[in-house]
Amino acid sequence: MQHRTLGNQGLDVSALGLGCMGMSDFYEGRDEAEAIATIHAALDAGVTFLDTADMYGPFENERLVGRAIKERRADVVLATKFGNVRDESGAFLGIKGDPDYVKACCDASLLRLGVDEIDLYYQHRVDTTVPIEETIGAMAELVEAGKVRYLGMSEAAVTTLERAVAVHPIAALQTEYSLFNRVPEDGHLEACRRLGVGFVAYSPLGRGILTGVLNSRDDLAEGDYRRFAPQYSEENFDANRALVAAVEAIASERGVTPAQIALAWVLAQGDDVVAIPGTKRRKYLAENLASVDVELSVEDLAALDAAVPSGSVAGDRYAAMNSVNR
Repeated sequence: MQHRTLGNQGLDVSALGLGCMGMSDFYEGRDEAEAIATIHAALDAGVTFLDTADMYGPFENERLVGRAIKERRADVVLATKFGNVRDESGAFLGIKGDPDYVKACCDASLLRLGVDEIDLYYQHRVDTTVPIEETIGAMAELVEAGKVRYLGMSEAAVTTLERAVAVHPIAALQTEYSLFNRVPEDGHLEACRRLGVGFVAYSPLGRGILTGVLNSRDDLAEGDYRRFAPQYSEENFDANRALVAAVEAIASERGVTPAQIALAWVLAQGDDVVAIPGTKRRKYLAENLASVDVELSVEDLAALDAAVPSGSVAGDRYAAMNSVNR
């Protein structure tokens, strides 16, 4: 497994991490035993970077990850997040980033994860009602207290990131990035490099559509949250699936799967870019991990860019884009 450094403080992680969200939430077909086996298989294969959040489950995903790594804490760079507020029933209650909330969330996450320290602690979404300096200041106090090693932000605007870095070093900005969703190219990647911040790409497979497995909306289970996502809507799905067909053709020529070439494309965007594809099954984990051995030529990259031009995907990333700081 390749390794990459996030930020300028020396946070070393595997180039491919493992997104654990779907093991507990948003997708149908959960199996805790298989999820834990998948985490163990990832660690055995050299993956060090695990990504969770308090809102996944809600709360249950942190507990699951904690159980999975109990005997293997030294093998893991553990990332979790706060800021999206949900209650035990799963209802969304908003976004919070006030200092008291930050500190309470960290203590609760440490308890659920069963660890003494979080390696990378993200603000999951920016609370625009609280000055970012106050939120990051509270997170910095967690570092000083030995509860957190590094700080991160998710879906933060460039100006917000600049203000945050002025308070405390930020190791990583986590934002959706894939062949399908190219928003980070509109300034985020440049800002990260200018500010000494690493970049973590979540949903690098376009929430699964770039795997080629989904051929129609009927392939989505009734409880799958993607049924409510604009890019998977009845009016947009077929047009977006046609873009995937072009990626499939290029992958076939290279003798790899669509998922592997899509992940290789993300990793090829810079040595400071890390991808965290999510899966809850070992068979897909093995497929994803093989992407680190896929070397794309300049011609390959140009062909993929032409297959899915920036801005060609129909529909917003979320039904409610007002939660994203832009």
